[in-house]
Amino acid sequence: MPLTNGTRGFSSSLNENSNKHTGGRTFIILTILSAVLLTAGVHMGEGGPFAAIRGGFATITMPIRLVGSAFSAPFQGIGNVFSNLTASQETLTQLKEENEQLRSRNAELEEANTSAQRLQGLLDLRDTYNLQATGARVISGSSDSWSSTVTIDKGTTSGLAVGMPVTDSSAAIGQIIAAGPTTSTVRLITDEHSGVAAMVQSSRAQGMLMGSASGQLTLNQVRTDQTVKVGDTVVASGLGGVFPKGLPLGKVTSVETNPGALYYTIVVEPLGHVTNNEEVMVITSLTEEQKATASDISDADAQNAGSNSSSGSDSGDGSGSDGNDTKNSSDSSSSASGTGQNTGTTSSNADANGNTSVSPSTNSERHSETGRTD
Repeated sequence: MPLTNGTRGFSSSLNENSNKHTGGRTFIILTILSAVLLTAGVHMGEGGPFAAIRGGFATITMPIRLVGSAFSAPFQGIGNVFSNLTASQETLTQLKEENEQLRSRNAELEEANTSAQRLQGLLDLRDTYNLQATGARVISGSSDSWSSTVTIDKGTTSGLAVGMPVTDSSAAIGQIIAAGPTTSTVRLITDEHSGVAAMVQSSRAQGMLMGSASGQLTLNQVRTDQTVKVGDTVVASGLGGVFPKGLPLGKVTSVETNPGALYYTIVVEPLGHVTNNEEVMVITSLTEEQKATASDISDADAQNAGSNSSSGSDSGDGSGSDGNDTKNSSDSSSSASGTGQNTGTTSSNADANGNTSVSPSTNSERHSETGRTD
C-alpha cells in the first residue's frame, strides 16, 4: 500500500513536470511563429496576404473599437476637467502670461503686415506713374476744425519744399503748404482752401476739384455738354503744373444737372486717405511727360471757349447766371495766394452804376498755379 501511494505521487510529479515543459514549449513555438510572421509581413509590405488578414481583422473589430471609444470619451473629458481644476495657480498664471504675449505678438505681426502692404502700394504707385519721390510718415493731423492738414516727418533738410504734391498708396492726398527743417505741413485736397486742376479720365472733361469746409469734394466748371458718369475716375490734368498728369484723385459718386445750368454739380469721393503713423510719398519733381502739353492746354481752352460762347448767347446783358459762374471760377483761381504762383489774368471794368463786370480767363489760366492748391 505505501508503495502504491509512492507510485502515485511519483506519477503526479511527472505529470506536473510534463505540463510545465509543454507550456514552455508552446510559448517558445508561439514566439518563434510571431517573429516569422512579423518578418514575412514586413517583407511582403501592404500587398501581401498578411495585409488582407490585417484588413479583415480591423473590419471585424471596428464596431468594438467604436463602442469602446464612445464609452471612454466622457471619462477622458472628466479627466481633463479634473486635471484643469487641480492645476496650480502658478501654472495658470504662466499660461495667462503666455496668452497675452501671443496676443501682443499677433497684433505686432498684423501691423507689420499692414505697413508692408502700404509700402508696397507706394512703390507700385511710384513705378506705375514713374514718379520722382521720397517717402515720409504722417506724425500728426490738424489741430483745429477749420483746416484739413497733416504733418509729415520730413522737411527742407530732406529736399522737400512748399508746393510739392503728396500721395498715399492709392492717389494724391494733398500738397505741402509749409516746410520746416524736419517737418512739413500738407494741406489735404478735401480742405476748403484746396483746388486741383482735374479732369474726368474717360471723357477728358476739364474742371477744378475743390474741397469744402465739410470735407466734400466737388468737380466744378465741367460743362453739361461733356460726358460724366457715376463711377468715373477723376485724375490730375497737369494744367496747374503741380500734380503729375493722370495721377488719380477720386471717383465720381454723384452727377446732377440743374435746369438751365451750364455746369454739372459733381460730387467726388477721394481715393486717397491718410491717418497718423501712415506712410506717404512726396513727389519732388515732374518729368516733361507728367506736365500738360500744348495740345492739353488747347483742348482745355476750347472747352472753356465753348462755355463762354454759350454764356454769351444765353445772357445778352452779361449779367446772367453764366456770368456769375465765370466770375466765381475766376475768383477761385485768383484767390489769396498761399504759394505766390498765380499766373491767371482777369480784367474788370466798372460801369456808371458802380457795377463790375469780370471778363473770364482762359481755362489754362484758370488752372494755373494758385494759392488754393493747384
